[in-house]
Amino acid sequence: MKSSRLISILLLLQTRGRMTAAQLADELEVSVRTVYRDVESLHAAGVPLYGDAGHSGGYRLLAGHRFSRLTDLYTGEAEALFLAGIPGAAAELGLGAHFVDAQLKLRASLPTPLRDHVDRLRARFHIDAPGWYAEDTDAPFLAQVAEAVRAGRVLAARYRRWKEPTDVDRRLEPYGLVLKAGRWYLVAGPGPRTYRVDQILELDVTDEEFDIPEDFSLTDYWSAHQLAFRTRLHGGDAVVLITPEGAKRLTGDAARAFAATRVPEPDGRIRATLPIESLAHAHHTFLGLGAEVEVLEPVELRDLLTETVSRLATRYGVTPGSPPTPPSRRP
Repeated sequence: MKSSRLISILLLLQTRGRMTAAQLADELEVSVRTVYRDVESLHAAGVPLYGDAGHSGGYRLLAGHRFSRLTDLYTGEAEALFLAGIPGAAAELGLGAHFVDAQLKLRASLPTPLRDHVDRLRARFHIDAPGWYAEDTDAPFLAQVAEAVRAGRVLAARYRRWKEPTDVDRRLEPYGLVLKAGRWYLVAGPGPRTYRVDQILELDVTDEEFDIPEDFSLTDYWSAHQLAFRTRLHGGDAVVLITPEGAKRLTGDAARAFAATRVPEPDGRIRATLPIESLAHAHHTFLGLGAEVEVLEPVELRDLLTETVSRLATRYGVTPGSPPTPPSRRP
């Protein structure tokens, strides 16, 4: 909506200072021509908005002008603010009390109808980020790491990694923290590299300061890190025949690959090509699906499953066409 876009322009100029029409167009995902028309509308409404010509020019608000108060929020914007915060994460960072105070102040600043609406919303939505089967991880140094991130202080850490030697000493320049599926990760230089905060064994926040590279973006780094992680996990593909019931149990990349490659077969099963991390990991995964899946390729994975099934049949005294042997009973 145009009205919402006009407000966005003013808020961008209020928070960032001078911006060119091209920069505003990029932020708002509209054309430069649209920005020009919007600026003309703001001028007509008497908004103290000025444009400077030249290479370093751009639009800016009159010095000292403030546009938005909390009472200017739309309903959807107020909903987003209250739902975006995760109390558990704030508490883990040592900001639990500040989180509560901030929400109380925000709520008190809203007009009564919008405040009542937000109260009803909070009663109906609860954010619990970790998955059901996620392990509880104890990260005793998280608050200290967060403080070092805020203060720009170098960390001297004793860190446990997966390969030998497992316990190593590291000098870390904390660029930022990321919460992923209930687990905290520290992105730190030099590098930068990613560290699990719950694997920090000892920690000292030093007085040494550092500068984050100007071209570093935590969001961009994490997106690239996740892509690289998924690429490493994808060690190949498996061609399978899977029942509709088995397909319901697929998750993540496997579910997406199934949807993209599925071909129904006459016997009711579905042929699909699924990504696999490794033969060992795929062996474990497909065994969990039992008779709901048959692996056709690669042959090495099919042979592994065949060998395991044969060993299980022998252990349980089963031969093709015969009922299983009842378990032996000790006297």
